Amino acid sequence: MYHLSINGKDYESAEDKKLLRFLRDDLHLTATKDGCSEGACGTCTVLVDGKKVKACVPKLSTLEGKEILTVEGIPQEEMQVYEHCFAEAGAVQCGFCIPGMVISAKSLLDQNLNPSRAEVKKAIRGNLCRCTGYKKIEDAILMAAGFFRDKREIPAQPEVLHMNEHFKRIDAAEKVNGSGIFADDIYLPDMLYGKCLYSKYPRALVNRIDVKKARKHPDCVRILLKEDVPCNKIGHIKQDWDVMRGVGDVTRYVGDALALVVSKRQESLQEILDLIEADLTELVPVTSPYEALRGDAPLLHEDGNVMSRANLVRGNADEAIQNSKYVVTRKYKTSWQEHGFMEPECCVALPEGDDGLLVYTSSQSVYDVQRECAKMLGLPPKKVHCRAPLVGGGFGGKEDMTVQQYASLAAWYTKKPVKVKYSRQESLNYHVKRHPMEMEFTTACDEDGRLTAMKGIIIADTGAYASLGGPVLHRACTHAAGPYNYQNIDIFGMSVYTNNVVAGAYRGFGVTQSCFATEMNINLLAEMCGLDPWEFRRRNAIKPGDILPNGQTADPNTNMEACLDAVKEIYYAHPYAGIACGFKNSGTGMGKKDIGRVLLSVEEGKIHIRTSASCMGQGIGQMALTEICHVTGLNPALFVFEAADTVRTPDSGTSTASRQTVVTGEAARRAGEKLRLALEGGRTVADLEGMEFFGEYSVKTDPLGAVKENPVSHVSYSYGTQVVILNEDGKITKAVSAFDVGTPVNIQSVEGQIEGGMAMGIGYGVTEEFKCEGGYPKSRFGTIGFMRADEAPELDVILCVPEEEKKLPYSLGAKGCGELCMIPTAPACALAYYRLDGEFRQSLPLAGTYYRKKK
Repeated sequence: MYHLSINGKDYESAEDKKLLRFLRDDLHLTATKDGCSEGACGTCTVLVDGKKVKACVPKLSTLEGKEILTVEGIPQEEMQVYEHCFAEAGAVQCGFCIPGMVISAKSLLDQNLNPSRAEVKKAIRGNLCRCTGYKKIEDAILMAAGFFRDKREIPAQPEVLHMNEHFKRIDAAEKVNGSGIFADDIYLPDMLYGKCLYSKYPRALVNRIDVKKARKHPDCVRILLKEDVPCNKIGHIKQDWDVMRGVGDVTRYVGDALALVVSKRQESLQEILDLIEADLTELVPVTSPYEALRGDAPLLHEDGNVMSRANLVRGNADEAIQNSKYVVTRKYKTSWQEHGFMEPECCVALPEGDDGLLVYTSSQSVYDVQRECAKMLGLPPKKVHCRAPLVGGGFGGKEDMTVQQYASLAAWYTKKPVKVKYSRQESLNYHVKRHPMEMEFTTACDEDGRLTAMKGIIIADTGAYASLGGPVLHRACTHAAGPYNYQNIDIFGMSVYTNNVVAGAYRGFGVTQSCFATEMNINLLAEMCGLDPWEFRRRNAIKPGDILPNGQTADPNTNMEACLDAVKEIYYAHPYAGIACGFKNSGTGMGKKDIGRVLLSVEEGKIHIRTSASCMGQGIGQMALTEICHVTGLNPALFVFEAADTVRTPDSGTSTASRQTVVTGEAARRAGEKLRLALEGGRTVADLEGMEFFGEYSVKTDPLGAVKENPVSHVSYSYGTQVVILNEDGKITKAVSAFDVGTPVNIQSVEGQIEGGMAMGIGYGVTEEFKCEGGYPKSRFGTIGFMRADEAPELDVILCVPEEEKKLPYSLGAKGCGELCMIPTAPACALAYYRLDGEFRQSLPLAGTYYRKKK
């Protein structure tokens, strides 16, 4: 028996297990998160005798006689300071890493109440964050030090809330103190555990799957195979993804499931899986789009190896290029990128009623989960009730089904609660990545440096299944020419199936890749015509009334020129500064259905904000609250933001394409206006008890290739310029973003999103590498190259807000920022290195830098 003291209480365990598993599985102290179980991420940080320890590392036998402190054990008065400071600084986004950050902060502040920023960075070096870029977490810890040092009182929250203000997020406190519930924090009576057997090979013929020995394991409850799945084809847009592969099938990647094991104990899942005898004949995998396009290549899907095509033609690019003074043609290559969200995928499903399911899951849309799981089970959608706990980051990587279909299938058959989750390595190996793309771009300008035309070819590797490969390819093409004023465009793209890891949605959604190619060509054109990179971009920047390369007329709120002007001084002040511009749509657009919905209901004196718009950290609740409070003038304390739920919250579409701020934001404003009208004549919220107010906004756009002079591809665009600064050693010391994202909803949230995007973009450009060799993922979480706090440069954000009369007429002028913030970063890095060493780099991640030395 092992004896432990945890948060001042004595506990004992008969089993010598890892501390993390004891805290979570035995004591249900779930503020200590399981982000990797490899000692890499820091989400499980606790204090042992006052020192930081990652709880996934030590066993209980090494901790006898020691005092263990988790976030739940921090005294209330002390925790209130952390809650205030982390919220006030804007340090909280998805929140999954925050309890570990608080523990690391406490370990520092218990010893030093006057730390420098460098000391704060060192203190949290072991804690990864993919949302914030660390700056606001550092600000929060420094602020907390001041509160503790000076014994300051926590100020009251203001009773009014408007757009473009600092305000503490509605969801911050529960994420700081650890009381907020993520999917893996759910423990239910008689809960079972599920895990899949995956293909050993990227491409193999399945000859036999023998589960007889596995079924004899005492913990085995059920083993499900392909024949047990009512409908085996699902998919977010294109239904081409097999729930399981069976005898006679050829696997498409190492993430193909062959069997689903359900066990009484999670500890015995792997034992049962090891008893399954799977006989597979390994086949030669197709590991590049070029192999897949060969005439003798095997068909990876029945409808061919080309998953999607896109073509955008405006004007006469060939003629314009022929008549141009300067022409540049170059080839570029980008690789996979891992999302690295801190919360691995998890789902808990259980029976509900006589013939339904209740599904708790981490995703980017509960209605997407409902639709796909209902389709798989052959049920009406209303029989699959999906509810969202907190979501620990997404960045596009939680749009597809990963574990939800397996938890739902297992719960349907066993009639008991079932939890299925990925380990961190399974998440790396099986969930989608950013699309690798190979591009050949030709860009031309006249003798004055004015852009005249561009032609481009984009070949994307979408991997084994479609995922979001079609829309990603479309965005890569429609944004490929950049935020500049020229109209002769000819872009063709193909997204091709291979046996590699699936590529899908990722922050930037294809624009990140094509922006790299265009911005690099622009750097060469600037040299050829004797202009510096800033001046060339300023000369060509889109402005209101100009025609974007995709044919859409730039709205009055277009503020690209202001973004360039805002960084002019800092760009010219540094010899090794790189600059790049980008733009990004808000909304799905392209003629697709795009609807935001918000329902306000007055219940027991509180106004409930109900929308299915998924918050992965970007602050949906605060966005909707701000829009509503701005138009009603009501005290924010009167509101409750409900978690997404297919029974309680109306369908507001997937949290993708930077759409929620505009689309659901406008729906929230409309619902708020109805509430405001109901309060006229001296009525109070109490007088409206039981009433509901519904807001809906449906975006009208034109499809790609619409026969119109100036088609409206998207409801709005955000614009931005980034500058990346190196020192003489090639280390990135500072990154600056000047962005037009319309009217900021919440200043801390907008800045935090952009700072986090810059850090992620620097990772994409120089520090991160996800390896997939021969169809086999080869990376581990701790070695991909995610930037840590002491490696992150200084981050500055400049918000270029359009004039009042020019603002977007929807969502009180707010536009999306969640994707734009990392689009220009990699090409800005590349130009900085070009100015440092004269080497023109044409692939990502950049080689031969301070971060990635040449081999």
